Amino acid sequence: MTAQNPQSSTRIAMWSGPRNISTAMMRSWGARADCVVSDEPLYAHYLSTLDESKRAEHPVYQQVIESQDTDPSKLAAALTGPIPSSKPIWYQKHMAHHLTDSCGLDWLASLTNCILIREPAAMITSFIKVIDNPTPEDLGLPQLLRIFEWIRLHTNTLPVVLDSKDVLTDPAKTLNTLCNHIGVPFDCSMLAWEPGPRPEDGVWAPHWYASVYQSTGFSPYVPKDEPVPDRLRGVLEDCQAIYDQLAQHKL
Repeated sequence: MTAQNPQSSTRIAMWSGPRNISTAMMRSWGARADCVVSDEPLYAHYLSTLDESKRAEHPVYQQVIESQDTDPSKLAAALTGPIPSSKPIWYQKHMAHHLTDSCGLDWLASLTNCILIREPAAMITSFIKVIDNPTPEDLGLPQLLRIFEWIRLHTNTLPVVLDSKDVLTDPAKTLNTLCNHIGVPFDCSMLAWEPGPRPEDGVWAPHWYASVYQSTGFSPYVPKDEPVPDRLRGVLEDCQAIYDQLAQHKL
């Protein structure tokens, strides 16, 4: 594969926690003719670091591990290397908690890093339908803050912070603003896509992407009023504090 001129290519790393609009965002960028997308390329590595009981919480975990490289140095080299299909834009959908300590952080300086946040109460009440007692780390908030602070300290820039509520409330305006901030032209094709699975979807997709399979665009924002269980009040408080800190910098 021919290496590309870094000035004519953009590698977008969109870091998120689970139960956000991360897959819809991947569909949005994947609808662009000038963009190739990757679906959670660090997932197998992350699973390979867990003990068997934690792995078992993840559907088809063995298939996931077998479907991707697990070597952090090889992954970092690939994700900062030539863009697949010789496209000018590479959108990488990442879960922040997949970025383990063994991955290191130096390679992030070669990416255009963005952080996707969601109201913690909505995240928690959705997540516990799969995993009963998540920690803040399971929800990715401490890792998102770590990424934000590392980028700020080591690159003298601030990663773009995007709130899913803003995307769903006004997709055209918010995505246009995002594109302007990261230096790529906005493309109206980002606002709609064909329903169904995609070749780039991870092997876990049938277990998680049912609503995205049916979608043809971003769903309207609907506030959630489902209460967080009392047993997770401490988790909510910790996550809310980090969310509030990150939200100060959102678009």
